[in-house]
Amino acid sequence: MADSTPSSPGKSLPVIDVSALVADGAGREPVAAQIGAACRAHGFFYVTGHGVDPALVQRLEDLSRRFFAQDEPTKMRWRMALGGRAWRGYFPLGGELTSGRPDWKEGLYLGTELPADHPLVRAGTPVHGPNLFPDIDGFRATVLAYIDAVTRLGHRLMEGIALSLGLPAAYFAERYTADPLILFRIFNYPTQPVPEGMDVHWGVGEHTDYGLLTILRQDDVGGLQVRTPGGWIEAPPVAQSFVCNIGDMLDRMTGGLYKSTPHRVTRNTSGRDRLSFPLFFDPNFEARVRRIEGLDSAATDDSAERWDRANVHAFSGRYGDYLLAKVSKVFPQLRDEVL
Repeated sequence: MADSTPSSPGKSLPVIDVSALVADGAGREPVAAQIGAACRAHGFFYVTGHGVDPALVQRLEDLSRRFFAQDEPTKMRWRMALGGRAWRGYFPLGGELTSGRPDWKEGLYLGTELPADHPLVRAGTPVHGPNLFPDIDGFRATVLAYIDAVTRLGHRLMEGIALSLGLPAAYFAERYTADPLILFRIFNYPTQPVPEGMDVHWGVGEHTDYGLLTILRQDDVGGLQVRTPGGWIEAPPVAQSFVCNIGDMLDRMTGGLYKSTPHRVTRNTSGRDRLSFPLFFDPNFEARVRRIEGLDSAATDDSAERWDRANVHAFSGRYGDYLLAKVSKVFPQLRDEVL
């Protein structure tokens, strides 16, 4: 296994109380300034005072553990191949790739719930459609309530990011996120060893996220690591918080002023399974992402510094095209079936 020891163990990510943003009252600008400083420094920060009900989060964790405790044939009743172009459902251990190597996790892909007769679904728009919900009492209602709550938080955080850039609070909503693309994942990192012969080194290998903002709830096990200018650091669990990080499209919009930051997850050797719940708050699928005019940054090509050697500033087109090009590498066999 690759060395997972952070090179800067004494450093930590900032913890920001965003209650003023959530309340939409006085004191938003100082919070926005803290978010801006975190985005400039390393693109990661914790948020507290977010207003998401702890009881809802606990229900989600409890129900998720019930799902993953089932045997694999039962979980495969909701496999992603049955989700079609909506790209929803369960994948087993080793079923998702990062940089061509399997990650040591299993998970459920979920998102905004759209009925079969919704115009986007009828048109066959990828990553839009109904979810595949396990038949566990309360699972569907809990997931949808959680997505709604964290999506509301995402709108407030994007207002803070806009203010941090000297823009009107509604800048992103008016251009990209009035109807955001919301993708939600429930991941389980098992404590069981990797079978002999599998080329697995990480829970999740080094990567950046694709869109605007990721809002992650992690349980108390830990394992997330972030690459900062000073080296890799731990992002351990902080009680009643979310970990937030910016994605490739915000990097592109800001001309590299706010960079999408590589991160990874170590293999779980804690003796307890680890759960994480990332929600991706992204531009509308049809949105064409453009650079924000007037920002003091001139990045045009940072591919030599990136983990994947890609130049996000050269991308032109719909956000959905960027997303599909990335996600299709994660599940190449599913890509061939549904795209």
